[in-house]
Amino acid sequence: MKFNALIPELSVTDIEKSKWFYIELLGFKLEYERVDDKFVFVSLEEETQIMLEEINGHWDTGELKHPFGRGINFEIDIEDIQPVINRLRKQYIPLFREPTVSEYTSNDNTFIQKEFLVQDPDGYLLRFSQEMAS
Repeated sequence: MKFNALIPELSVTDIEKSKWFYIELLGFKLEYERVDDKFVFVSLEEETQIMLEEINGHWDTGELKHPFGRGINFEIDIEDIQPVINRLRKQYIPLFREPTVSEYTSNDNTFIQKEFLVQDPDGYLLRFSQEMAS
């Protein structure tokens, strides 16, 4: 397995609840875990990698208050966002932002993405996007 150059590691309050959310609902694959450390490494579609570790005091730089990760959202590009939306809705997980189509222009290129946002159990904001034909 190739490790990405940047892999976020998120502090979570309940590793089992987070594992369920990321693996069962979002479709991530469990790459490995350290059960005694309450740590998991998950991936999605080869390009996305995230580490999750139950809060243990080792990484705390300040008080953690829900929602965690204020001021940041993690964009996750995938082939098709609809199956993820369907699994979230089946479990009555509210979307932070309903699916929208956004157009971004950079230099002479225009990118069209269908995207939605959801908060994980600890409040981290995840933005799933799918490239659309322009």
